[in-house]
Amino acid sequence: MSLRGRVLVMAGVLVLVCGASAAYLVHDAERYRQRHDAAPAVAVAARAGLPDGPRIVFRHTGTDRSFGLVAGVPLADPGGERSISDVACDRVDAVGEVVSCLHTVRGVVTRHELRELDAALRERHTVSLPGIPSRTRLSPDGGLVATTTFVSGHSYLQTGFSTATEIRDVGGEGHGNLERFALVLDGEEVRPADRNLWGVTFLDDRTFYATAATGGRTHLVRGDLEARTLTGLRENAECPALSPDGTRLVYKVDGPEPGTQWSFAVLDLASGEETVLGGQPPGVDDQAAWLDDDTILYGLPREDEPGVTDVWALDTTAEATPRLLIEQAWSPAVVR
Repeated sequence: MSLRGRVLVMAGVLVLVCGASAAYLVHDAERYRQRHDAAPAVAVAARAGLPDGPRIVFRHTGTDRSFGLVAGVPLADPGGERSISDVACDRVDAVGEVVSCLHTVRGVVTRHELRELDAALRERHTVSLPGIPSRTRLSPDGGLVATTTFVSGHSYLQTGFSTATEIRDVGGEGHGNLERFALVLDGEEVRPADRNLWGVTFLDDRTFYATAATGGRTHLVRGDLEARTLTGLRENAECPALSPDGTRLVYKVDGPEPGTQWSFAVLDLASGEETVLGGQPPGVDDQAAWLDDDTILYGLPREDEPGVTDVWALDTTAEATPRLLIEQAWSPAVVR
């Protein structure tokens, strides 16, 4: 075949390939538009906002027009109709009349915010965040709010990640990055350059628990906001959450073998006894919340539907079996 003939054949192939690619992209874009313009597949209440009374607040994750919006269900009927608001959050927590909303504002310049809201999701206070939203928790009386953001990389599964964890007075000033607090491990103050802090949970407006990582190891630490100290309690504990009665912590533990996936464990603070919970799926990765003093909640992504997550419940016994509690949900917070 002549050079001219080969050029014509190649041009024809490129036209066919480009045409097929364009057709695929148009089809994919249309399929995306249809899914994200669709009504939620779960039962939705007629009223917007959040339900009154005891409730579970969460982020709706159905691939529909309400994706990412704050929603809620009555505490007595988690599987029932959900109320969906018009407020978007990447992570949410709620206590009484206060809601903490971590939100990413996308535009020419992407920015991240902590939005402090009231129970009706009206904005009360907004604070800029230094990185990608990861965790937020409120103190039991709603007076303090903690935030964790990724300031390098996208998760602490990656090597070389860095977090910024801060505690603030709701509606007021901040207490600074927890990395500036004195860190005491094995009875001695240490000042490692690679320290990272994340996953705060509060006992009250002075005492809290969190994860501290350094030297490839994680530590459960007890924080004192007034003394500005972090005291190590035990190794291999991530993202703690304190039970409503203040007697137990649930957190993630890593297995002893390389590549082992995380599991949830519960620590009795009085006795120091740790119980690894049973029946968990491999690789669970969330900061749990407490449904009641004997049951935890956590989010789990669906393997076959990217972006869609469900909230599961698990009793705090070694023989427990998880149960699906809320479909298409993430970041649950129980308002009692």
